[in-house]
Amino acid sequence: MADDDASEPGGSWTATGSDSFTETEHRSWWDRLGGAFTGILFGLLLIPGSSFLLFWNEGRAVQTARSLAEGAGIVVSVEAGRVDPALDGRLVHAAGPITSAGTLRDAEFGVAAQGALRLIRTVEMYQWREETQSETRSRVGGGQETVTTYRYVRGWSSEPIDSANFRRPDGHQNPPMRFRSRETVASDARLGARAITSTQLSGFGPSQALPVTTVQGQRQQIVDGAVYLGADPASPRIGDMRVSFAVVPSGPGSVIGRQAGDGFEPYQTRAGDRLFLLRPGTHPASDMIRAAESENRVLTWVLRGVGAVLMFIGFLLILRPLVVFADVVPLFGSIIGAGTGIVAGLLTLLLAPLVIAVAWFWFRPLVAGIVLAAGVAGAVVMSRWAAARRAARAPVGRASAAAARPAAGPWVSR
Repeated sequence: MADDDASEPGGSWTATGSDSFTETEHRSWWDRLGGAFTGILFGLLLIPGSSFLLFWNEGRAVQTARSLAEGAGIVVSVEAGRVDPALDGRLVHAAGPITSAGTLRDAEFGVAAQGALRLIRTVEMYQWREETQSETRSRVGGGQETVTTYRYVRGWSSEPIDSANFRRPDGHQNPPMRFRSRETVASDARLGARAITSTQLSGFGPSQALPVTTVQGQRQQIVDGAVYLGADPASPRIGDMRVSFAVVPSGPGSVIGRQAGDGFEPYQTRAGDRLFLLRPGTHPASDMIRAAESENRVLTWVLRGVGAVLMFIGFLLILRPLVVFADVVPLFGSIIGAGTGIVAGLLTLLLAPLVIAVAWFWFRPLVAGIVLAAGVAGAVVMSRWAAARRAARAPVGRASAAAARPAAGPWVSR
């Protein structure tokens, strides 16, 4: 594809290669200032939104922790090969081989897996992808120039890329994906005498590759155990596809859930969560609970980080007009920009922990009270220790000063 120099409304573009071009956009100081004041509105929405996320996350973490603790106290371990009707409705734990007597099939490609729990089809298509790289420069007077380079590269992707959204879709059109990735799950799986539904098995792993040995269509061929749809695997073209398969075979598994007949359902805890755990391998109930508690802690910290980042962005948006005002002289704009970043960071460090602390007092006042009391006690001890050290130094300091003062002699005026 050959590009010629051209211009478009709002900027210009210049060809830099057969599959790339640059576009320059100019923004006046007034345009930037209007955008900065509009950003204040988004900032004013982001700060309470991120505060709500932080507050909700603490409540979610406490509820999940209490639900898991409740489950750990009432779960009953049972034999996988025998169902006791007296335990119906109770939270039970069972471990053993999870098996399926059926055959999972992918009719579109004629692939079958006997006794598998899951059959996973992964479809990739050779497509165009748009990559962008931007560089923004401020000009004297507050204007701004942004130079964006667009590159179009080809590669394999398991998700369809909509080329209609490209900056320049001409010559980079992606065809629709005729086949998509999918998963087939066994509907007759059992853990001993107990049934496991296909919904409960979804996502259960780990998987292992299932090489394809035969093909059905004329345009299909086998390459490294996968189906290739295209003329030449060594020189793929846009629209070529490759399809690989994997299976999760029968194997050991462990379940914690509410016994319902000969199957399992999520157990509704008094704390609020619906408890159902399914893990590959043979694990005691205590280990499964501990693993779930660890996952809950990790998720709590991840959401705390997300909330803090959103809050930081909100403060940056609110302070953005100051940067634009100062950017009339680019050097001043850079200085003010660094300063607003520091201020936004400090405000986030103040507000985010405060919201989390309020949430702790709301959802777990006893723990929050203990932590607060410990903090106050630590501060009192540190202040007294510092005062004692100052008092111990004071006499030494005065004695040293007296020793260093010269004695009065005849030459001293009176």
